Amino acid sequence: MRRRHCRIRPATLAAILALVLTAALVPVASAVPTIAPATAGSLTLTAGAPASEQWSADLSVVDRDDVNVRRTASGLRLRAARPAGRSPRSPHSALAEGMLLTAPRTLARPATRVRAEISADVPAGASVEAQVRGWRLSGWTEWRAATAGAVFDRPVGRVQTRVVLTARAGGATATVRAVQLTADATAAVSAATPGLTYRVYATRIGLVGELTANGRTVQPRDHFAALPSRRGLSPLNTGDYTVRVCTTAGTRCEYAPVWDVGPWNTRDDYWNPSAVRENWKNLPQGRPEAQAAYQSGYNGGRDQFGRTVLNPAGIDLADGTFWDGLQLTTNAWVDVAYLWTGGGPRAVVGDGPLNIRTGPGTSYATRGLAARFANVPVQCYVTGQSVAGPYRTTTRWNRLATGQYVSHAYISTVYGGAVPVC
Repeated sequence: MRRRHCRIRPATLAAILALVLTAALVPVASAVPTIAPATAGSLTLTAGAPASEQWSADLSVVDRDDVNVRRTASGLRLRAARPAGRSPRSPHSALAEGMLLTAPRTLARPATRVRAEISADVPAGASVEAQVRGWRLSGWTEWRAATAGAVFDRPVGRVQTRVVLTARAGGATATVRAVQLTADATAAVSAATPGLTYRVYATRIGLVGELTANGRTVQPRDHFAALPSRRGLSPLNTGDYTVRVCTTAGTRCEYAPVWDVGPWNTRDDYWNPSAVRENWKNLPQGRPEAQAAYQSGYNGGRDQFGRTVLNPAGIDLADGTFWDGLQLTTNAWVDVAYLWTGGGPRAVVGDGPLNIRTGPGTSYATRGLAARFANVPVQCYVTGQSVAGPYRTTTRWNRLATGQYVSHAYISTVYGGAVPVC
């Protein structure tokens, strides 16, 4: 077969030579991006997209902050394919669940989107999901499913990944071989209104001795809360996602970390607007699906698992939060603030439950409790009674809200900005 010869015109040849000479004059260092140290995994900058960064989630380390998963030669699997809870209304009685939490990763540059590609064998009845969250000045964002791309409202400098596995009770479990993450910049979405607060129905968790969704063994008179979505689930022994729960009269409040998933549903982040809400997008913002199902027969009066909803609960409270923090004697309507949707300085309660006082001293009446690990908002601080605590001896008292003060002696750290004087 005769080959066709291609003749290059003189003008074209001159243009090519000019491009070659221009490329030769570009300093070599400008073509090599500067890479900041990363916390885990190998880093790759995608060719042609200098704002894109790739790494692999480390699935090899299974430790205390992981729940019901194990590492095998073939990949990550559920340790036990049986539900963890025994209560008929507990979401843990519907599916076996497991979760691997990876170490946070520092990005080479801020990003607003993270995507995940999962390599796994997933039998019928099982599922695998990669979820991510990002660190901002005011704390962690909510967890977002990353398969289709998780978009943050503001750039984040650190990203943490968790892998969630589910299976039918006694059924086959998925095997996850790898999770590849890509972080880049894209158009941001609007943030939810800061400091969202809704009135919902609260029930008591009980279940002492059982495991929560983040791996805590429930203690007698424990202090934490459960919400029906993993998007607001704190890792073990953290208060990254904290709620302020108050009686409707406002006489008692508790700041409690979210350590479990429920009641009824597991994908109902009802505090978010419909554009962000994972399921039940046609419900009003702030209306739990269980409440709509119970009160008006929404979804046939059933939860996401097909169970008949027997109460309108939108939050579950551990026994200590229920009895001691709010001093409730029966299930009740409460006002809940989802504190990670707000901004400003946050203080971490290092030892608790800590008394909330009506003024800056121990002689003032108590208004409730702040649980250990809770991340509480700090409006300002005042000088009051000197208190010797586990972190310092100090006369500083932090005001969380009007008529709510806690001693700074029990605060392990403050982040999100400087705290002004009241």
